[in-house]
Amino acid sequence: MNFQMYVPTRILFGAGQLKSLHTQPMPGKKAMIIISNGKSTRENGSLAATEEELRQAGVETVLFDKIMANPLKSTVMEGAACARENGCDFLVALGGGSVIDASKAIAAMATNDGDLWDYVLGGTGRGRALTNEPLPIIAITTTAGTGSEVDQYGVISNEETNEKIGFGGPDSLFPRLAVVDPELMTTVPPSFTAYQGFDALFHSVECYIAAPANLMSDMYALTAIENIGAYLARAVKDGSDMEAREHVAFANTLSGVVMTLSGCTSEHSMEHAMSAYHHDLPHGAGLIMISKAYFTHFIEKHACDERFIRMARALGMKDANQAMDFITALTRLQEQCGVAELKMSDYGIRPDEFMTLAQNARATMGGLFACDRVPLSDEECAAIFEKSYR
Repeated sequence: MNFQMYVPTRILFGAGQLKSLHTQPMPGKKAMIIISNGKSTRENGSLAATEEELRQAGVETVLFDKIMANPLKSTVMEGAACARENGCDFLVALGGGSVIDASKAIAAMATNDGDLWDYVLGGTGRGRALTNEPLPIIAITTTAGTGSEVDQYGVISNEETNEKIGFGGPDSLFPRLAVVDPELMTTVPPSFTAYQGFDALFHSVECYIAAPANLMSDMYALTAIENIGAYLARAVKDGSDMEAREHVAFANTLSGVVMTLSGCTSEHSMEHAMSAYHHDLPHGAGLIMISKAYFTHFIEKHACDERFIRMARALGMKDANQAMDFITALTRLQEQCGVAELKMSDYGIRPDEFMTLAQNARATMGGLFACDRVPLSDEECAAIFEKSYR
C-alpha cells in the first residue's frame, strides 16, 4: 500500500483549453517555443494559436523547430544554446512526447554547463547532478501518447553511442503547466493515433504489472486502460470524433501520472534499444511489435495472473478468467486499430541484432528490469525479439 505522490503540474484539460493559456500565470517574459521539424503545428494552426495566446499574456517568443521523432542529444544541445543566445527565461513545448521530452533536456542544459550526457544515468552517462535549476516549462501536448506533460522525465538518443536513455528526475523538470486540448489532436493521422495510444496503454499496463505497483497507481492504470480499450479504435477510425479524442487524451494524462507512482518494466527498455539503432521506428510501433510475445512471457511465468485477468476485463473482455485472455483482448484491440501486422523488418531490424538489442536495453535502461516481477535474462529478451520478428 506504500506510495509517494507528487505531481506539481497544473493541468488544463479539455477541448478548447488552449484558448485559456493567456489567462494563466507565466513563468517568465520571453519564451522559446519548441516544435518538431515537421509541418503539422504550422499547417493545423496550433503554432499560430499558441503564439497569439503568449502575445496576449505579454510574452515575447522565439522559435526552435528542429525536434525529430526520436530526439537526439545534438539537437538538445543546439536548442539549449538557442535558448541562452536569445535570453529566454522559459520554454513552451508544443507537440508530442518527443518535443516535450526534448524540452526537458533543453531546459536543463540551457542553465547547466557541459554536455547532456554528463547528467545522464545509465550507459555511458556520467551521472552528475544538475547544478542549476532548469528553465521552467509549459507543455502543450498535441498527441495522446507519452504522458510527458505531467512527469519529470524525457527520453533522448545519443547518436554517437547508439544509446536511448531516460533523462530527468528532479522535481524542477515537471512542467509548470500542461495544456491537454483534444482539439489539437484531431489532425494526427490514424497510424500515429494508434502508435501513440498504445504507448499510453503500455505505460499503464507495465505500471500495473510492475513490482512497485500500489493502490494509487492501480487506480490510475486501470482507468487509463479502460478508456483506451473503449475509445482508441474510435479515435483511429475517425480523428474528428471528439468524444473519443477526449477519452484517449484523458487516458494518456493518467498514464503519465502513473509513471510517477509505479514504474515501467523492461518492455520499454527493449523498445528504446530498437529505436536507438533505428531512429525511424516510432516508439509506439516498436512497443506494439514486441508486446504480445513480451506479455506472453510473463503470463507463462505466472508473474501476476490476477492482474492480467483484471486488465483483460478493463480492455472490454468482461468474462475474462485466465491470464492469456489479456493477450486475446490486446490482439483484438491491435486488429481494430489496424496495427496487428507491423513488421520489424520494415524498419531495418535484423535477426542478428537481437542479442545486441537485449544487451543494449539492459546497459542503457537497466533500472526498468528491476521493476519486473520475474527476472528477465538477456537470452529471454533476445527470444522475445525473435518471437516478435516478421
